[in-house]
Amino acid sequence: MKQSKNEAVFQDEVLTRFELFKSLFLTLPFQRVKDTGTLLPFFAKQCEKGVDQHLTPDEIIKSFFDQHEEFSSEEQRIDLLFRFVQYIERQVVLFDAIEDSSFQMVGRGDDENVLGALIKNAEGNGDMRRKIVSKLKDFSVRLVLTAHPTQFYPGPVLGIINDLIDAIKTNDLHSIHLLLQQLGKTPFINKNKPTPVDEAASLAWFLENVFYKVASEIQSFIDDELDVDTEEVKQLIELGFWPGGDRDGNPNVSVESTKKVAALLRTILFRCYYRDFRIVRRRITFRGVEEYMENLQTLFYDNSFNPVENPADETDNIITNLKAIKNVLEEYHNGLFVEIVDDLLRKVMTFGCFFTTLDIRQDSRILREATNYLIQQNQEATGVPLNYLELNEADKQKALKFKELDLSVGDDADPLTKDTSGVIKLLKEIQRSGSERAAQRFIISNCQQASDILGLRQLFLWSGWKKDALTIDFVPLFETVDDLTRAADVMKTLYSNKEYKAHLKRRGNKQTIMLGYSDSTKDGGYLMANWSIYRAKIELTAISREYDIDLVFFDGRGGPPARGGGKTQRFYASMGKEIANDHIQLTIQGQTISSQYGSLDTARFNIEQLLHAGIISDLKQRVGDTLTKHQQEIIDKLAELSHHKFMDLRTNKLFLPYLETMSPLKALSSINISSRPVKRNSGRELRLEDLRAISFVTSWSQLKQNIPGFYGVGTALQWAEKNNLWKDVQQLYVSSGFFQTLIDNCMMSMTKSNFDITAYMKDDKVYGEFWKNLHAEYQITKEYLLKLSGTSKLMENYPVDRESILARESIVLPLLVIQHYAIRALNSDKLDEAQREDYSKLIARTIFGVINAGRNVA
Repeated sequence: MKQSKNEAVFQDEVLTRFELFKSLFLTLPFQRVKDTGTLLPFFAKQCEKGVDQHLTPDEIIKSFFDQHEEFSSEEQRIDLLFRFVQYIERQVVLFDAIEDSSFQMVGRGDDENVLGALIKNAEGNGDMRRKIVSKLKDFSVRLVLTAHPTQFYPGPVLGIINDLIDAIKTNDLHSIHLLLQQLGKTPFINKNKPTPVDEAASLAWFLENVFYKVASEIQSFIDDELDVDTEEVKQLIELGFWPGGDRDGNPNVSVESTKKVAALLRTILFRCYYRDFRIVRRRITFRGVEEYMENLQTLFYDNSFNPVENPADETDNIITNLKAIKNVLEEYHNGLFVEIVDDLLRKVMTFGCFFTTLDIRQDSRILREATNYLIQQNQEATGVPLNYLELNEADKQKALKFKELDLSVGDDADPLTKDTSGVIKLLKEIQRSGSERAAQRFIISNCQQASDILGLRQLFLWSGWKKDALTIDFVPLFETVDDLTRAADVMKTLYSNKEYKAHLKRRGNKQTIMLGYSDSTKDGGYLMANWSIYRAKIELTAISREYDIDLVFFDGRGGPPARGGGKTQRFYASMGKEIANDHIQLTIQGQTISSQYGSLDTARFNIEQLLHAGIISDLKQRVGDTLTKHQQEIIDKLAELSHHKFMDLRTNKLFLPYLETMSPLKALSSINISSRPVKRNSGRELRLEDLRAISFVTSWSQLKQNIPGFYGVGTALQWAEKNNLWKDVQQLYVSSGFFQTLIDNCMMSMTKSNFDITAYMKDDKVYGEFWKNLHAEYQITKEYLLKLSGTSKLMENYPVDRESILARESIVLPLLVIQHYAIRALNSDKLDEAQREDYSKLIARTIFGVINAGRNVA
């Protein structure tokens, strides 16, 4: 009943209101807007009919223009298609705002599990309250914002969305109309490719406008409801940041940009503090606080508007003055306005002078080259043999002496070696300005062996750092299926290493390990990627517990289910006892940043869900969430079969040409959405191993085929039925939260697929059979997922989420038809240079709208 009620509310509050407010676009006082808005419904209907009939994009668009002969020239038609794209982009924004404004009323299927309900239940249960408080003392959720190129809304548009949300909540038609006018004149697209600093400034919008307030509110709620001191529970919500620090495959990130981003984050934070402090100063006008107020005025103002080159960490100074004010209020003024001092104090204790931890990331191959350079230039000082890179793994580990030196990199070094040396030295400065928490993690991408981590530690010790003051955590990132298989052995070697063991002891015996979903999905397919990571977590947990190490998993989860997204909180709530789950850390990237954390309501909901997941997996763990040996063997076999099916597809000689020819993959490299190249080794011909996972998944998503999110699953389930294991698989779906979430997220990925859009490809002379193969696996997977879930349509158990997805897919259907029309035109030899440029721009603009509409539920 609850779900059907929510579905009805969604219909009234979102879908109906969208149709009503959509008409406001027609009243905007812009040239040709009315013509565009009047024609778009006819074009959309033509697209819908044409797709149902499996017509080609050319036939659909020709049919439309045949009925509108006033657009007779190619130039006029392209102009109208561009206007359709711009109009639909703004319809997506309106839908976002309407849906987010109704968030509290509509709710979600998991609403009964919210954090508030759990804590309220603990009020009359002393034992549960003690368990929750005990859990929270050592628990945290860390959300890490990344600079991956699918976050398209610029700051001004995000601001409009949030203002629209507020106006729609109160049905303020005048404000809505003004905001839609503002939206119509606000550009969505960067004229120039953004720099890493530009990306940081863009994502800092979320820090300043959402996380700064929400993190404090949630912490305050928990402190008050559980009646615990803030300092007792410590910091529950942590933030991480990759723009400006993530240099893996991005030559545009430099030491200078890292330094600028660290300074930018600090300045933005102090401006937040200063705004809050002005409220404190306006209210607290009593005697006894003058000195402390002046101290804070100077601190906040100077750091906000007159920042210096290498500032000091002022956190303790700020806290001391705020506590002094609080004491005066409590002792002499009846605690009047003490709550606003507490609020600012809590924020300072949460964000210090750094706002968010700036992570540094680099590929292991680059780090090896940097190590080798210093060895070649300083062989006698380092004592490491010149043929270090040629040694086997055991000899490499023995060769590293962990000497403390301060070596310099010469002008003859390659740029990436210079950058590696420079950023290692820069980290000391960043920590001096913002404390250790400002930048304390170095993530090693493509980590394959223990010497990758040990070698990086040696680089730090050769760069002026001392062993007893090495305030850096070395985080291996295991990404491919093979790397995940070897991960436990790598960590066992590290835990056994005398030097690394000593380092871990100084770091509180805590080890963070990052696991990558994107590359493992590209490498092994959906089922194998997810199972490889889950299995690696079991093995890594066992090894870490054996060595008494506090293990923290950092999940590289993206937006789509194919990249680890989907219903994330359900995944964390389902961790069995054999997996360390004392801390939840995950990347938030792409459109997921704005969709899940773009407004105060959605951010609060999603953060609370993650906190709840971590607590509930510990307090009320379901028996079925710890997989039996037999269940593990079944999933092993399913993953293996799915992997074989996926690899057969990947090794098909048409696989990459199909993506390059039929999807907008090429266009992704030319649009100004990211400082990061679409592929590694950008100077050479495209190879699958060089293609970035995000570009890989995005291309399939634009095709509305979402292959990385389901391919091979149906074949594996069909095998289970034929081999008398179907009841076991059904039991898994019922009892295991992990397996259920895996299947449900797969269904979400398939709900966002629509093979009718590309059905015309079945007749293609080159790719027809390839398309039929993809479609056949989609059909098999759909059949078995419905059978397994006992439903008649995909995502039937999540009707609100399903309706949201289908509504968005309907809005962007014309964009997809236009995109495929333009791709086919570019693939022909009939265009001149000017026309090719027009069609390329048209493709780029459709990519923006499709991805902005494709937000994923939490």
